[in-house]
Amino acid sequence: MADHDARGVHGQPLPRLSRDVVIRYALAQIDEGGLFGLSMRNLAKTLRVEAMSLYRYVNGREDLLEGIVDLLLHDLTPAMRDAQRGQWQRFFQVTAHEVRRIAIDHPRAFPLVATRHPAAPWLRPPLRSVEVVEIFLGTLIEYGFTDQQAVDAYRSFSSFLLGQLLLESAVRGADTSPDDEPLDEGGADVPQRDGTRRLVDLPHVSRLRDLLSEDRAEEEFEVTLEALLDRLDHELSRDGGRAR
Repeated sequence: MADHDARGVHGQPLPRLSRDVVIRYALAQIDEGGLFGLSMRNLAKTLRVEAMSLYRYVNGREDLLEGIVDLLLHDLTPAMRDAQRGQWQRFFQVTAHEVRRIAIDHPRAFPLVATRHPAAPWLRPPLRSVEVVEIFLGTLIEYGFTDQQAVDAYRSFSSFLLGQLLLESAVRGADTSPDDEPLDEGGADVPQRDGTRRLVDLPHVSRLRDLLSEDRAEEEFEVTLEALLDRLDHELSRDGGRAR
């Protein structure tokens, strides 16, 4: 098969193959079918080429996944740099919302950002690149954080983002199991046995089910983020920091 001049599923011409094209189509495949639906064979089929043709541009599935992570994080560093000119709280907010945008726009791919091995063992996802951490720490220190305060803030902030956004991406359809088969949880029906279970013996769940079902992810994100910023501000003031 040719590497170009093919037609996609909607009759549109497929672009000439390049590393960028291969990675973008791989991301689109994850967005549509989940991480476990991605394979070099399936991707080649979508691009109407032989699977071996893809190896001219990516060195296998692992390299492909790393390329997808890089693509997802592409806009993070410029957004962080732009936010350096404001208050340190705004820097945190912009960074947090930029990472959350990735989780919302690509929920099925976001676990890659959160779980892929970072470039160094001391890096913490989802702020997992050396460049991102350099910008983050440098900005905080410029605002008056001590070295220890900046590192502690990085750890706390990363943990906040990871826990909050992995949960949110899972709610939006992300694959969170390492296997592509549902987990066997004591014979429970797949996917949600509790959807038909009688709740007579669970009075609190029964009474609060409507509240439990409310989607308040955005509100919870904002409240938790503000609580984190307030705590950091308190610690900085207590220790005599000079952050503006």
